[in-house]
Amino acid sequence: MKRILYFLLTISILVFWSSCRKDFDFSPSTGNLTFSKDTIYLDTVFTNIGSSTYNLKVYNRSDEDISIPTVRLSQGEASNYRLNVDGLPGKEFQNVELLANDSLFIFVETTADIQTLAQNSLEFLYTDAIEFDSGANLQKVELVTLIKDAVFIYPDRDNTTGVIETLTFDANGDGTPDETTLQGRFLEDSELTFTNEKPYVIYGYAAVDEGDVLTIEAGARVHFHANSGLLVTNNASLKVNGAPSNDQDLLENEVIFESDRLEPVFSDVPGQWETIWLFDGSIDNDINYATIKNGTVGIVSDGNAAATDDKLTITNSQIYNSSNYGILARGSSVRGENLVINNSGQSSFAGIFGGKYNFTHCTLANYWNNSFRQFPSVLVNNFFTDENGIDNGVDLIEANFNNCIIFGNDNPEVILDDIDNGTLFNFKFTNCLIRFQDSNNNFPQDQYNFNNETLYDDCIFNSDPDFKLPFENKLMIGDNSAAIDEGDPLFLITTDILGTNRTFTPGEGPDLGAYQHVTFDED
Repeated sequence: MKRILYFLLTISILVFWSSCRKDFDFSPSTGNLTFSKDTIYLDTVFTNIGSSTYNLKVYNRSDEDISIPTVRLSQGEASNYRLNVDGLPGKEFQNVELLANDSLFIFVETTADIQTLAQNSLEFLYTDAIEFDSGANLQKVELVTLIKDAVFIYPDRDNTTGVIETLTFDANGDGTPDETTLQGRFLEDSELTFTNEKPYVIYGYAAVDEGDVLTIEAGARVHFHANSGLLVTNNASLKVNGAPSNDQDLLENEVIFESDRLEPVFSDVPGQWETIWLFDGSIDNDINYATIKNGTVGIVSDGNAAATDDKLTITNSQIYNSSNYGILARGSSVRGENLVINNSGQSSFAGIFGGKYNFTHCTLANYWNNSFRQFPSVLVNNFFTDENGIDNGVDLIEANFNNCIIFGNDNPEVILDDIDNGTLFNFKFTNCLIRFQDSNNNFPQDQYNFNNETLYDDCIFNSDPDFKLPFENKLMIGDNSAAIDEGDPLFLITTDILGTNRTFTPGEGPDLGAYQHVTFDED
């Protein structure tokens, strides 16, 4: 009996309580909604490539539960925008309920074909609006997206199996083509010149076939999708012919290699694409006035250590935000002048498995702060470790650093790793500013005897280079830099990376690194 009375009492309370609730009595909205923003800028996207997802928060600041009669895109079903309102996808929604002093999320995306919007246009500002209610109660939030046309390079896909084309070439140097797992395709003859007319968007690896030369003209923009890159094969070459720019923000004449994510939030995110890979056997690769940013490795240069003409010559260029290495050279030959590398997850420059390396007026820095960094700004060795764990010596023919700055937010910023078994390990630092402190004498004195002028000639250690904003990849040096006038004129590059003349007082030298010093603005 008690159980029955308890049950009836509970039911009575629930019925009474629910009859008193007005939570579900929704009144029509009266145009008094407020929004987290009045315009949603979906930034820039390439034609036919989906944007990121952006959000809008809609607030009901009143003390009444309301129902919004309609939430819709102004262009209706014809719109290239897509909405998701409280978890439901669509382009128009009816009677959207919003509790008193509560809010709801609306998510917005877009994909648009520029040719359907403005034929023969390189870019088009596409707009629409989200409308809330109608008539006197109508409220709007504007939508704005810049659509860019582009040249797309991507591998074929088998429509039956879905298998994506992979590259086949002589990968091990035995003269026989090898099947690889690298998704991509070789560039056609008509694609071997990248111009500045449209950006290029690459999916997978765009490969330069044997004997071909890929030429990239000044002002070209090359964008890579995730897991994509550029591959230069045997007897093929890459020629990047950038030019000085008047605007150091726009870099209008430089060649820029970066991700295909154009939203500002991705502008400095490392590891968005793979690498520019100069395969063993590729020859005469020249890069001038280029910016390479946000890759896994900026450049991989393999083999050709004893090449008469260096395998890679890179000048007046910048490599930033590489999740592993800025330049990874493996038994290779690299010449760098007026080169700036910064913000690398491992080393900014690693010359391993021996090789031949010459850097003059370069700033090889590393102010990586995204995670723990295992290696210094500059790493050089003369061996490789085989599958049995045995170290095998490979000659370091030379590694010369002249009038350079080698610095960063760790210590030391140079490691010289010699197998010490008679294999050549030739190196020299001349008139360089280096961060290296060995208070506990942990490093062998043969490689790190800084008083030995045959290895370290007029070098400065641990003094402030006075970088402008090193964590923001601004490595210009200021009036208080220890690098001012400390260069050796014997290794002079007459202009710096910005085209400034390297004038200096007789008896003194040019500034170290890639930049002549400037007076920083006080802002």
